[in-house]
Amino acid sequence: VFEWYDFYLYGSLAVMIGAHFFSAFDPNTRAIFALLAFAAGFLVRPFGALFFGRLGDLIGRKYTFLVTIVIMGASTFLVGLLPSYNSIGWIAPVILIALRMLQGLALGGEYGGAAVYV
Repeated sequence: VFEWYDFYLYGSLAVMIGAHFFSAFDPNTRAIFALLAFAAGFLVRPFGALFFGRLGDLIGRKYTFLVTIVIMGASTFLVGLLPSYNSIGWIAPVILIALRMLQGLALGGEYGGAAVYV
């Protein structure tokens, strides 16, 4: 639930996130870029399932489940600490997209692992 809540919040606040991280563009482009950053989290989910599924087979589901929870929590925390585009420029949206991809990777790995582990 924790992971899906994060995706829900990001989707709900996409306009505000676009204004914060893509302020160099007009409002429509900001919204599109914010939604593309949102989509980045979904695009890497299959890779997370493949990677953490294999890791779970090798070293155990409990360990990989904990690793995915830590990755998701740390990524979410770091998104909250990210400075805006006005503070550090173009690196802010790059870091945002990288963290969103980490969240998607963790969600992809956790979803299947949690179902098997439980």
